[in-house]
Order: sequence, then structure tokens, then C-alpha cells
Amino acid sequence: MPTLKFESGTLILEGADETETVPKAFVWDARTKHFRAPAYLYREIIKEFIRTKTAYEDAAKKYDVFDFKPKFHVAPRPYQTASIEAWRQNERCGVIVLPTGAGKTHAATMAIEMCGRQTLVVVPTLDLMNQWYDLLVSTFNAEIGLIGGGFFEVGAITVTTYASAFRHQERLGNQFGLIIFDECHHLPSEGYKYAAEFAIAPFRLGLSATPDRADGGDELLENLVGKFVYRLEAQQLAGEFLADYTIEKIEVDLSDEERKAYQRERQIYTDFRRAKNLPYGQEGWRMFLIHSARSEDGRRAMKAYRNYKKIALGTESKIHVLQDLLVRHKRDKVLIFTAENAMVYRISNDYLIPAITHETNVKERKFWLDAFNKGDVLALATSKVLNEGVNIPDASVAIILSGSGSSREHIQRLGRILRKKEDKQAILYEVVTRDTTEEYTSQKRSDARQFHDAKKGDNRNLFD
Repeated sequence: MPTLKFESGTLILEGADETETVPKAFVWDARTKHFRAPAYLYREIIKEFIRTKTAYEDAAKKYDVFDFKPKFHVAPRPYQTASIEAWRQNERCGVIVLPTGAGKTHAATMAIEMCGRQTLVVVPTLDLMNQWYDLLVSTFNAEIGLIGGGFFEVGAITVTTYASAFRHQERLGNQFGLIIFDECHHLPSEGYKYAAEFAIAPFRLGLSATPDRADGGDELLENLVGKFVYRLEAQQLAGEFLADYTIEKIEVDLSDEERKAYQRERQIYTDFRRAKNLPYGQEGWRMFLIHSARSEDGRRAMKAYRNYKKIALGTESKIHVLQDLLVRHKRDKVLIFTAENAMVYRISNDYLIPAITHETNVKERKFWLDAFNKGDVLALATSKVLNEGVNIPDASVAIILSGSGSSREHIQRLGRILRKKEDKQAILYEVVTRDTTEEYTSQKRSDARQFHDAKKGDNRNLFD
């Protein structure tokens, strides 16, 4: 009788030689004289054994069964129930897409209770790992483990980061029956995908508000987690389950001095690209990076690119608008987003607003987030670190002074202010410099957002 075993993030079949018929997931490993398959195909292998009525011994599975009973009952929202039911009907595999603030984590606890298997929750950051840990401790009478941030404790439910899962999944990949990938749009990244590939977990749940990736990597999610089983967008939940919101675009102008400097630097950049006959788009940018490192003119062109971007993103006109908006919303909780840390620190110094960037240490960051949530401070300035994975339910105003053309970034920043609270009316301001490349970036965000909504609209019947 062949024996299925887990070995270093793969599955091997002992007791079968290369002449035997085995599940199609296996290939013969001449080096070790065993059939070998990726660990994540465990489910399909077992199903094929059962379908063909092949006798086998399963020595790979090392996870336990648990009766996860919540400490108290929280009535799920209708769409949370519908999303988990759709997941259950897809053999407890698949991706659920819900906007920030819609309660993805509560849906996940419903999946944990339903599945009743030793569970691994994988998240992108240590902050989010700690939030999940607190949630699970308060929800279940079960041992909650942590892997990451100096901890290595495996429990009935364990929380880890993508980075830690990548490091340890070769050893631990057979100890969990259910894996939940929070912010699962990170999973297709090189390295992080091994958190799924090296695990046998037959039950998988992906959670995200923004699963689509510019590189098309979101298609990999179907192989690693399962198909998209449920999807709702913010506008479908605004009012009843999320805060009502509006988006206002504010256009500003460069000063005469800024305009001259902007045009001068942009001309240097475009002249260099023209001289090298470089196309635009991702390939053209890659070629520009190569050429810019090969000569003094190239280095000057790169400096010019950074200079004209900095002028457009950091014009004094934006600071004046920010000042007016802070006065207008002096009693509201405001999040200020920029593309560059330099602008964050300037805002912090000029307006005595706490700054949170990737340079902010964990204790300081927690201090200011707690102060913001308690109302001791009413504004925070940040670059990208608050785009996802942070619980700030009372924020109602977002001011985007600069950002990328990514629809994901835009949706994530909007999501920071959409958590429902009484009759909260959220508002997002997008401040854009006229007659600069920032207008193109803003339009790119808008086009991507419209495409995103249209794409989801095509599938609306799946989720109603």
C-alpha cells in the first residue's frame, strides 16, 4: 500500500515505483526514487485516490480537528453569511472580496468555526498579526499561537506573516487543515506564494478588498486558494453597512517659479528619452533605468525626473489647500496621505501633526494610532504604511495630496474612512496639480477604478 508523506514543502509517495499508476499530480523524482508532488495539490491527490478506490496510507496530514465554539454570538450581516455559504459550496476553498470596513475578519471566524480544523492565518504585517491575535483570543476558547515578531508558538489557531510563513512552511506545511490568507493580493508575489504552495491545507480562504494586480498575478490565486466565490464593492454597501461617502477632486496650480522649474526639468528628462528613442510604458521605463545609469546625461535625466515629480507632488498650492481643509474639518478625524516621506515630515513640522512612515518604530506608531482612535489627536500624516491592515474606525476624512496611479492604493485609502459609525458621512479629497503629469496619474486612477467596477459588474449575478 503506498504511503503519502510530507517532505520539505512537497508530498512524496513511498511504496510505489516508477512503473505504477499514481495520481496525475505526481512526477517521478529519479534522485530520491520517489513520486513527488507540490504540497498544495494534497486535496486533489486524496480526491483521486478516493475516486479510483486506491488503497493508501495518509502519513502527511498532521493537523487536528477542533470544535471551535465562539465565546459569544455576533449576528453576521447578510452578505457575510452569503459569502461564507458561497465559500462552503465551493468545497471550502476560494477568495472573498469585501471592501475595507465590511467585516472580512468576522467572515473568517465563521469559516474557522465551520471548518473545525487546525488553522493558520497569514497576514502581511506584524501590526495586522497582533490585531488578528487579539480578535481570535477574544472570539474563541482555543489556544492561539503566533509565528513572527519574536514568537514561535503553534496553536489550534496560529497567526503569522507572509514572510514568516515563507520561512517556516517547509516544516509546518502539514500542520494546518485550513489556511486563511488575509490581504491575499500579496500572495502571488515571488516568495510569498510558497506560503500556499508548501502547505497541504485542503481548505483555503483568501480575503481582500483589492485583489486585482497590475501584473495579472491575481489569476494565480485560483490555483493557490480557489476561485473568486463572492465579491461586493464599497458602493454596494455604502449607507447601510458602510459609511456614505463622497469623493472630491481639487485642482491646484503651480506658481510661476514652480512652473518654470517644472518645465525645465521635464524637458531635460524628455530630451534624454527622445535621444535614446525610448518608448513609454513599463518596458520603456525599464530601458530608461538602464540607460540612466550609463552616463552623466542619464544620471542628470533621472535627477530631472525626480525633480519635476517632486515639484508637481509638493507644490505650495497643495499646502495651502491642506491648511484650508484642516480648518474646514477641525472637529473631524483626518488622514493625510502623500507619496513621499519628505512631504509627510514637512506637514508634521508645520502643523504639529503626528507622522507615520516606514521609518516610524512600532511603539511610536502604536502610540499615535491609539491616540488617534481615542481622539487625543485628530489628524495623522502618512505615506503608504496606513494603506492597509490598520483599524481606525473613526476616521471620516482622507486628504490625498499625492499618490500612485494604482486603483488598489486609491481603494485602500478610501477604505480607511468607510467604517460605519452612527450617521458618519465620509469624504475623500484628491488634490491634483493642473497641467502636470499628475493629471495623467489621477486619470489613470479613475480609469482603473471604472474598469474595476465594470469588471465586477459583469459578475454581479454571482453574488446577489
